[in-house]
Amino acid sequence: MRTLLFRDSAAASATLVVFVACVLVAGGCGRAVEPANRTVDPCVATCVKRASRQCSEDECRRGCEFILDRLLEKEGDNVVACVARAPRRCTDVVWADCAAKIGVHADGGPPAPPPPTDED
Repeated sequence: MRTLLFRDSAAASATLVVFVACVLVAGGCGRAVEPANRTVDPCVATCVKRASRQCSEDECRRGCEFILDRLLEKEGDNVVACVARAPRRCTDVVWADCAAKIGVHADGGPPAPPPPTDED
């Protein structure tokens, strides 16, 4: 006696296609590929070269990712130079302080709004 799993070949074909698709998707999930041309890579290389006294490579990568807005403004070299001159270790505070003192942001931004009047 012969047992059939599927009554027709169309159902068997559809099941096979779904199974193969699942296998291919599951196989690709484990291999996350890092993009080759990242914005932070030149910053990290500059930081490792110029600020090796203050920062490890991991700290350089974290700092460069912290200042992405300055990297897009092409101010990364100036921020790294500031971090290299800083007497403190390579922390988020140092990166933020240096990023705030560079370029168009160096003046601290517009003044704060005046306090509300007593009538409000």
